[in-house]
Amino acid sequence: MYFQWYPGHMTKAKRMMQENIKLVDLVIELVDARIPVSSRNPEIDKLGKNKARLILLNKSDLAEDKWNDSWAEYFKKRDYSVVKVNSKKGGGIKSIQGVIQEACREKTERDRKRGILNRPVRAMVVGIPNVGKSTFINALAGKACTKTGNKPGVTKGKQWIRLNKNVELLDTPGILWPKFEDQTVGLRLAFIGSIKEEILNVEELSMELIGFLKEFYPGILKGKYQIEEMEDNFLCLKEIAKSRHCLIKGSELDTEKAARLLLDDFRNGRLGKITLEFPYNYE
Repeated sequence: MYFQWYPGHMTKAKRMMQENIKLVDLVIELVDARIPVSSRNPEIDKLGKNKARLILLNKSDLAEDKWNDSWAEYFKKRDYSVVKVNSKKGGGIKSIQGVIQEACREKTERDRKRGILNRPVRAMVVGIPNVGKSTFINALAGKACTKTGNKPGVTKGKQWIRLNKNVELLDTPGILWPKFEDQTVGLRLAFIGSIKEEILNVEELSMELIGFLKEFYPGILKGKYQIEEMEDNFLCLKEIAKSRHCLIKGSELDTEKAARLLLDDFRNGRLGKITLEFPYNYE
């Protein structure tokens, strides 16, 4: 499979970020805890070079705990502040205000020396599509102040949100990079739902996921679908279709329906906690 997706509004989003980066003290970057490197946009490092940085490992409830801890260490070693969060259920949200203040302490002290008191920290929230930015902002603000959706590209324009007298957030549309140098990155993004499904072959995608699960999480498919984990990934998919009664015209197996079901089960944590990439590959 070849992955490519960079609609026009993303070019606009990047330009908006470039224009607004000078207004902020801190860049808060949401990544998906299941793929913390593949769900980062390399452009964001360039744009936020001289700013305080906070990485939020979002959807950490869907990834394996031991790998969440390893990833947190990985980023801390590289001078990022890190918090593990689960925006939907509110996990980790309470600690963020304190972490924001700590990440911007130098800036606050510089302000104090210059006689500038009580100026709120201004933070830009960035991340690729569908990584949960709007849900995070709503959870942090305690009210629905941005549109949310589980489709890539719901946030269309920029908006400032005042959290309290200490923090103001700038929400930005999600941006993917123009070209995936490494197609494995595209594959992982497709697994978690950050690439529009209309341009994907879901059966091929699900067979790739089956291959990964058999290698790194053996037994998980057998436990969930009561199937044998055969060598041939398409045969595995057919077994899932059989087990879940995905049929067309009476008795013909509907492998596309089974593929969607598998991807949906993975994305919503019904297969258990699964991490798709590991820090030891990036040391």
